[in-house]
Amino acid sequence: MQVSEILRVKGTTLYTTTPDTMLSDCVVTMADHDIGSLIVMERGQLVGMLTFREVIRVLAKRQLEHRTGPTPPVAEIVVRDVMNPKPIVVTPEMDVNELRRSMIDTHQRYLPVMDKDTVMGVISFHDVARAVLEEQSFENRMLKAYIRDWPAEG
Repeated sequence: MQVSEILRVKGTTLYTTTPDTMLSDCVVTMADHDIGSLIVMERGQLVGMLTFREVIRVLAKRQLEHRTGPTPPVAEIVVRDVMNPKPIVVTPEMDVNELRRSMIDTHQRYLPVMDKDTVMGVISFHDVARAVLEEQSFENRMLKAYIRDWPAEG
């Protein structure tokens, strides 16, 4: 199975933001759409990824800083300050096993899918798990049907 097959089933809806968007607006978007990542685009180009991991990290850092003195309001944080500026990207042709290995090795739960300079979608660890489960269920049903229809010896 390839990444393109997972995208085909999942759909290619893209949720994007810009580097200058307020982090608080992105958190609302992510919560409203029940998503864990946003693609950061500037002038039509991928410039980063914002995931719940970056949000948690900046909030934890601010909490620690707050203990030692005043910190600026959360509303002043922009995406550019917290995004991952160099996300691992995958291609539509990548094999799902290679994709899983890449996600595990890099600890990335969300990977943008790029076809040359075009963002095709985002694959999450959840998307991969669901696709593999569905593929295994399909194969299981086919094997059971094959066994059931096997000609009896006589």
